[in-house]
Amino acid sequence: MFETLFPIFVLAFFAVLTVLIMFYLPEILGPKTKSKRKYSPYECGLIPQTDARERIPIKFYLIAIAFVVFDLEVVFLYPWAIIYKDLGLFGLFEMGLFILILLLGFFYIVGKGVLKWE
Repeated sequence: MFETLFPIFVLAFFAVLTVLIMFYLPEILGPKTKSKRKYSPYECGLIPQTDARERIPIKFYLIAIAFVVFDLEVVFLYPWAIIYKDLGLFGLFEMGLFILILLLGFFYIVGKGVLKWE
């Protein structure tokens, strides 16, 4: 039993060792300079104007979720576009239904005002 599990234990040991080395080696070998500029939050090269714990409006999250949903549409459209001839009329009907459902969802979120940025 030990002979069969020994390679797994060796692999796990080296994996944990590699993670620990990668985690602590920069701290040990890296420069130890401290400055106010180094520890300030980074915002696209701009000096921060507000506290980092500022509340983000729910509108931001709604737009992000809508982006993810409609971005996934492309993930499903691409394989269908590659083999649409093999699927025939049934595949065309199914993809049309899929796009119709997504369009209904899009018109719903437009009607609710999710995409209106104020």
